[in-house]
Amino acid sequence: MNTKSSSLIGILAGVIVLSTFSIGSANATVQGQQRREARDTRQDTRDTSRQDKRECVVSNNKSNHDCRQDKRQSKQNGREQARDIKY
Repeated sequence: MNTKSSSLIGILAGVIVLSTFSIGSANATVQGQQRREARDTRQDTRDTSRQDKRECVVSNNKSNHDCRQDKRQSKQNGREQARDIKY
C-alpha cells in the first residue's frame, strides 16, 4: 500500500471509532434523561400521595386504614408511570 491509501484507511478507521463513541454517548444521554424524568415522576407522586393522605385524615371521610391504602395505591400508580417512561 502506498501512503495515500494508508492515510485514507487511518482516517476512515478514526471516523468509525468516533461515530461509535458518539452513538454510545447519545444513547447514554437519552437513558439519563429517561431516568431523571422517571425519578421526578416518582418524587412528585410521593408528595401528592402525602398531601392526599393528610387531606383524607383531616377531612375524616375514611378510616386511617383506607387513607393508607389510597396512599399506597397512588404511589404504585406513580411507580408504574415511571416504569413506562424508562422502558
